[in-house]
Amino acid sequence: MFTLMKLELKKLKIGWYVNGTIIANILILSVLFVISFIEKLEGNVVFRDYDEVFIIIGAFVRATFIIFAAVLIAKLVIEEFKNKTITVLFTYPINRKKLLGIKLLIIGTLTFITIIISNLFVLGSFIALNPYFQIISDPLSLKMVVQQIISIITFAFAAAGTSLISLYFGMRNYSVPATIISSIVIVALISSHNPVFSIASIVYIPLTLAIIGILIAFLSIRRIEKIDII
Repeated sequence: MFTLMKLELKKLKIGWYVNGTIIANILILSVLFVISFIEKLEGNVVFRDYDEVFIIIGAFVRATFIIFAAVLIAKLVIEEFKNKTITVLFTYPINRKKLLGIKLLIIGTLTFITIIISNLFVLGSFIALNPYFQIISDPLSLKMVVQQIISIITFAFAAAGTSLISLYFGMRNYSVPATIISSIVIVALISSHNPVFSIASIVYIPLTLAIIGILIAFLSIRRIEKIDII
């Protein structure tokens, strides 16, 4: 199993994903500070407190890496079916279900880990730089930090499962655009936030979608033996 995972990661050339993650994190952090600085100059308040900062950063990060997950699905699964390069792997003495399962496990695990690391990086950087920019005046307590870490892990799991929903749309016609576009639509639905009502802060919505995503992955793995690639 681990040998197959190594082969898939090698074939994926994970460097682009790592570089993309670094760039995305820097951009998210930059956007937050630029918007905060501009709004502050105009006399407006962007973030009322740290709770709102947590919600917005979490929404930014999850949205980014759900779309990244769709790109992974397109590269590891959809393109191989579309170009029929996966038929070469199917000629090896490897169970089809196991092969697809490993691909989806890689995608889900990468998404889960990356969301956690990115949240910690962006939040940590924001908290460290806040005294210099004075965006939030309220103090940050240890209790808030612990609660946020638990929230990050929960939302990361939910986002990893949710990201698998785009597999359904991509596999219908082996369409890369459908895979990416469906992830963008999902992100738009679960990431909205305003001072009155915030969907991004309701964990039950992404958890429900995560169950749907995991179910789609499970059904796709079960059906793989019946798919005619030739």
